[in-house]
Amino acid sequence: MPEEQHRASPHQPAAEGDANISASSCPEHWVEPTFTPAARIRVIVTVVLFLLAACSNAAVLCSLMRKRRKSHVRPLILSLALADLLVTVAVMPLDAVWNVTVQWYAGDLSCKLLNFLKLFAMYAAALVLVVISLDRHAAVLRPFAFASARRRNKLLLCVAWAASVLLASPQLFLFHLHTIPGVNFTQCVTHGSFQEHWEETVYNMFTFTTLYITPLSVMIICYIRIIWEISKQLKINKGLMIRNRNDHISKARMKTLKMTIVIVATFIICWTPYYLLGLWYWFQPDMIQRMPEYINHSFFLFGLLHTCTDPVIYGLYTPSFREDMQLCLRGIETAFTRQERPKPVSDSEKKVKDDAGNGGVASGGSNGTTVHTVC
Repeated sequence: MPEEQHRASPHQPAAEGDANISASSCPEHWVEPTFTPAARIRVIVTVVLFLLAACSNAAVLCSLMRKRRKSHVRPLILSLALADLLVTVAVMPLDAVWNVTVQWYAGDLSCKLLNFLKLFAMYAAALVLVVISLDRHAAVLRPFAFASARRRNKLLLCVAWAASVLLASPQLFLFHLHTIPGVNFTQCVTHGSFQEHWEETVYNMFTFTTLYITPLSVMIICYIRIIWEISKQLKINKGLMIRNRNDHISKARMKTLKMTIVIVATFIICWTPYYLLGLWYWFQPDMIQRMPEYINHSFFLFGLLHTCTDPVIYGLYTPSFREDMQLCLRGIETAFTRQERPKPVSDSEKKVKDDAGNGGVASGGSNGTTVHTVC
């Protein structure tokens, strides 16, 4: 998307290419970007989201690592929490600092690496959701292939992470430092990396398709087929649930299915406005001049909110995670209580205090020194 590919100002993510062209060709008409009030609000909200997402996703990772019971779904949720944590530490701090500094001060290598990590994290978060959707699709439509689920999920996760690296790697070659002629302003941009404008458009559309359209299409198709299969089974059974000794397994699968549906739905709800806005800017680039600045900021922050919702949804559908959080909070409360509780005074310490109060001489501590107290 535009904010991950080009940048002339941190406050106008979708029109970086046009801004760069005008800056290089007509520097006398170029106005230096500033740290606007809308950008200040964006930074504050980003910091709040960073703290919430970092703590909640780290808690999910710790809870999953403590689990003794092995499940083929566990690596999927673990990868999702790891991807969300990667978005948290790679995207949010970079976005906040870049909005504050406005221009780029970190050098050319950091320009390439940090923008690569930013897009890599966003690819990983989207593709891991695709793997989760495929797993739920196989669990419902091919329930007897349960034995091969663990091996299949491991392979798909490896493909997802490897594809994320591969798809984000062009950032290492496209991004570079550009200094406005005659102005002391340096920015990390992609301006000049494309020979023709159509090449830039093709790359933008390719990224938009692989980062949003393709994952969204796969997830929608999977869950439409899942809902269709469940509806068909309910019609066959005439809505009667036959209870047997494996009934608890079907309930567990249904709970996991509901959880993943909600997670995918929040991904679609949170990121769709931002991507549609970027798509609109591509076809009508002049709109960015008339669009209020806070719209760009609001849509991007709404997308980042998804990294905070995943741990909440996981906690709502996972009693063991809630139990782990309760134990953690009790441990923190106990630690604070112990610190506030007065330390018991030993007999030797009481004697020292009594001697000091009477103006006497008290033998010191372990180093053999003598303390003389004069009243």
